[in-house]
Amino acid sequence: MVTHSNELARATPFSLQNCLTCPKETTSNEENNCKRRQLLLGVGAVTASLVPTSSLQAEEIPQNYKAFVDIPDGYSYYYPSDWREFDFRGHDSAFKDRFLQLQNVRVRFIPTAKTDIHDLGPIEEVVYNLVNHVYAAPNQMVNIIDMQERTTDGKNYYTFEYTLTSSNYASASFATIAIGNGRYYTLVVGALERRWRRVRNKLKVVADSFKVLDI
Repeated sequence: MVTHSNELARATPFSLQNCLTCPKETTSNEENNCKRRQLLLGVGAVTASLVPTSSLQAEEIPQNYKAFVDIPDGYSYYYPSDWREFDFRGHDSAFKDRFLQLQNVRVRFIPTAKTDIHDLGPIEEVVYNLVNHVYAAPNQMVNIIDMQERTTDGKNYYTFEYTLTSSNYASASFATIAIGNGRYYTLVVGALERRWRRVRNKLKVVADSFKVLDI
């Protein structure tokens, strides 16, 4: 199930009021993504009652944010309420600013035999390897600004802040990574580096909100 609301989904089937519609102005890629969400919504209506209440207990969403909950794929997060969903290649879900396309959040996951983020190694080592060898292109300079570890509902998360700079482009981002359900999840939310000071705190809420749900 996928829901976009001002309250996290309760572990009960959804009513028709939660149905997702596709805007008329969507592109073909966005329309396909929207249809996928409609399908997931129908599946979620059947599976929602099977999810433990503690996994999706209702809580207040920060003002000016909405909750995105994907029960079949086992994760949730908040995103700014004025952002729109779009299709980001290779990712399971994504939202972007209506006017600044490079200001966005996206989530992807891959299978893993590991059971906890600590299985990857110490946070310093994991973050360094990811940013330098996975996220950065060969021509980009890397600056890792901060890294934090948290535990929520018994699950561990690494969240880190970094910038990538090339000769004509610079971006700043937060990434949150976690392991659960036999999957290695990655959420990245970022913007142009020149706008970072204005939007950093707003995007930090998104990074810190990411949760893995039991499926």
